[in-house]
Amino acid sequence: MILEVPEQVSQEKVTFNVRELEPLLQAPAMDVPPYPPCYCEYKTGEKMVIRPARLDEAPDLLKVIRPYLDVDHDFYDIVGARVYAEVLGWYRKRLKDPYTLLGLVDGKIAGFCNGRLMNEDINISLHSMAFHRGLRMGATMYYAKCEYCFDILEQEEFWATYESYNGFKRWGIGMAQPMYPWPEYQHELGGAKVFYITKEYWNRVVKNYLKEMIGVEFMRPVPEELMKKNEKFAIPEEVTV
Repeated sequence: MILEVPEQVSQEKVTFNVRELEPLLQAPAMDVPPYPPCYCEYKTGEKMVIRPARLDEAPDLLKVIRPYLDVDHDFYDIVGARVYAEVLGWYRKRLKDPYTLLGLVDGKIAGFCNGRLMNEDINISLHSMAFHRGLRMGATMYYAKCEYCFDILEQEEFWATYESYNGFKRWGIGMAQPMYPWPEYQHELGGAKVFYITKEYWNRVVKNYLKEMIGVEFMRPVPEELMKKNEKFAIPEEVTV
């Protein structure tokens, strides 16, 4: 938009240092305590460490996610595209108050989940993915998000939505999640319907449901040797679906 200037000016052009613009483009950050790392042991004897992803790991995480954009069944392509954008948004500081958690087994990435804080009371679930099949590691990562929301951040509500039938069956129907009236309430993922969990419902029902289904317990602190083994992660050689 170009308008006539209503006053004489000493400079016809005003330039900005991009470092002056950056605070206007980044969302104000809340003071959010990080997820405390934990680990769990599966019936196979495999131990998965769940810890926050570091920002310097984002480029490698993008390499893990990118191949899923080309998987054209069970909605992997749209999940992959959205997760790729979310990780990139976190990396480029264009996502408000995000959190990104990794599930690692012997230095290999086995699971992923992410979300963000809308405000002090509402936690927005974005996505969960499993890269190691057969042990319900995706479910474990979903549980980690819920635990973070209610037991660590002590928030009031956890908002989710579903792209795939499998996810909807497992979580939306499996946990009998209620739904807010639509379209008055819309989830961030394309204005989809909002399914939610309250803190009361988590403590009374969902917390036990997830533990019973997954069959593992979160343990803290993570032994030093186990944590050291999972400080970094290897990029899978092929996509697992």
